[in-house]
Amino acid sequence: MSLLLAVALALAAYLIGSVPFAVVVSRIMGLADPRSFGSGNPGATNVLRTGNRKAAALTLLGDAAKGWVAVYLAQRIADGLALSVAVVALCAVAVFLGHVFSVFLKFKGGKGVATALGVLLAINPWLAVATAATWLIVVYVTRYSSLAAIVAAIFAPLYFLLGGNVAWPMEPSLALAIGIISVVLLFRHKANISRLLRGKESRVGSAAKAGATRGTPSQHKKR
Repeated sequence: MSLLLAVALALAAYLIGSVPFAVVVSRIMGLADPRSFGSGNPGATNVLRTGNRKAAALTLLGDAAKGWVAVYLAQRIADGLALSVAVVALCAVAVFLGHVFSVFLKFKGGKGVATALGVLLAINPWLAVATAATWLIVVYVTRYSSLAAIVAAIFAPLYFLLGGNVAWPMEPSLALAIGIISVVLLFRHKANISRLLRGKESRVGSAAKAGATRGTPSQHKKR
């Protein structure tokens, strides 16, 4: 019974993660589908290329919220039914994979930075703060959002291990889940890593300015 419940919870987490907020927000706000321009990635960074900061912010919040909600609900259910923490860890990975391989987008999706942050926030707020601070520092210094995500992905599992039994309980299953999420996130940024090495990666702000100047495909049609 516990195994079936764990599978059901993981499936529910995956479906929550599969909700493509970039596409939903863009459609509601009358913007072009984020898969049709820029990087083609259904995430906040690509939505920002439209020049619409509100849409990008809503996408970011939605993607982070679904990561938090899925893990938080799993924690509450696991506590109430005395289930293993491994169930929570499974749901953490499932909601992240739902975003990256969304069933609603033919198993394609975003890179998972915001959803991963939401997962960390549910696991422990201080872990999320440390990881987000790392991202912000790297972005501020380099102006590369992708580099910040890569560095944060590397440091997140290290922070969890370093803070284990000090700032939060050390749970091997959660450590493994965070490690898996970090590896997948790095894999999703392989094209960005290649562009960074070649000096071809765009910086934060330049994409938004270009989008504001050129407009999105749908905006061109309206003109």
